[in-house]
Amino acid sequence: MAAWTILYILGIFSCLSRTEGYFVTIDAHAEECFFEKVTAGTKLGLAFEVAEGGFLDIDIKIMGPDGNTIHEGERESNGRYTFPASMDGVYTYCFSNKMSTMTPKIVMFSMDVGEPDSKAGGAAGAAGEEGGEGSNKMEDMIRELSAALSGVKHEQDYMEVRERIHRSINDNTNSRVVMWSVFEALVLVAMTVGQVYYLQQFFEVRRVV
Repeated sequence: MAAWTILYILGIFSCLSRTEGYFVTIDAHAEECFFEKVTAGTKLGLAFEVAEGGFLDIDIKIMGPDGNTIHEGERESNGRYTFPASMDGVYTYCFSNKMSTMTPKIVMFSMDVGEPDSKAGGAAGAAGEEGGEGSNKMEDMIRELSAALSGVKHEQDYMEVRERIHRSINDNTNSRVVMWSVFEALVLVAMTVGQVYYLQQFFEVRRVV
């Protein structure tokens, strides 16, 4: 019995939501679009982070099947957006790097697709089914758990990218500090040699024959 319960929970859990994560390189003056076909009432989510390139900014646009803009942002470094699908069709996510002249951008993003909002399912079955309420409560709990796990995964991905960016900045700053220190040491050595040579001119004994 326990085995069937676990299989049932896993089956529901796998059908509740779907998350797809990607890394994409967007060249200068370029735009990349991604598409998701869903039914009305489905909960959609998008989380993104600019990992590398320039000032770590990107333009983003989310459009519905009717061509209307759901969200549009300029020069954003990261963001998270969740919205329900208002109609059946293909929803479009576009990342634009057209404002950059020569620097490509690397963007990490994930698209979440929840289950369709089916509110009219269990109202038809009458009061005779005793396990219906327990099953619905279990599905609600699994749905909440799925949303919480998805949020944790996004947070981990976000922290991983931020750590990579900060480590790259620290390594770059460290190398510049080392190079500047070497340059300062060479300048000091050159000045010391120049001063010694200059002072030697005053103590040289010149003989006139």
